[in-house]
Amino acid sequence: MTTQRAESIEHVGYTMRVFMARAVLFQDAVAKRAGLNSTDLQLSSLLMLFGPATPGELAERSGLTAGGAITAAIDRLEHAGIVVRSRDPHDRRRVIVTVDLEAVLATVGAVYGAVGQRWAEYLNTLTDEQIAFADELFTRAAEFNHEETMRLRGLPGSNS
Repeated sequence: MTTQRAESIEHVGYTMRVFMARAVLFQDAVAKRAGLNSTDLQLSSLLMLFGPATPGELAERSGLTAGGAITAAIDRLEHAGIVVRSRDPHDRRRVIVTVDLEAVLATVGAVYGAVGQRWAEYLNTLTDEQIAFADELFTRAAEFNHEETMRLRGLPGSNS
């Protein structure tokens, strides 16, 4: 490996760490402005991305422990009007948690809309190949972060 390549790879690692730190701080600022904590905001995002879930499924998606932690988070989101609990029509013993998209948009939509607009404008300057690469990079980063979260919490789905 050339010295220039090694330095470039090291710089990409630095850039990714800066991105991740700033993304976490951005999400925390959005959550606080909405009167939520960061984890609860991300749980609502997971529900929007992957659809309604039982508390256990949501715990699995997030890496939180089923039981107390996930129940308390769902309680807070329900109290904030962000999610609704309902009985599974096929199995009345099961509870399904569904995000209220209108409530989320009313709470944080303007903030995400503004940053989303900036991203859209930037992405429109890229070539199709650059967009495909960015998609692959962020997909891999999300997978690695999820796997490491599961590993750190000692949960299934980790590569440990």
